[in-house]
Amino acid sequence: MKRLSTIGLTALAALLASPTGAWACAACFGKSDSNMARSVNAGIFSLMAVIVTVLLGAASFFVFLSRRAAAANNLAQGAANSSTLSKV
Repeated sequence: MKRLSTIGLTALAALLASPTGAWACAACFGKSDSNMARSVNAGIFSLMAVIVTVLLGAASFFVFLSRRAAAANNLAQGAANSSTLSKV
């Protein structure tokens, strides 16, 4: 237990001794035109592109399934209609 409190106090002392510039990123600290802020924005947009791509893939898969089900239904109805016509 004593070791845990020693580690906690050491971490607290290191946190309090760190310079204030290390407490926030460039976007939060006020330099929104820095290279770090631009790279954070590029990372956000890259992740958004990945998410949009995955969602479009899932949506197109469900559109494919619905079109295939509709085609199978039309084929089944056409076969049923032709079988009743041949009996008449």
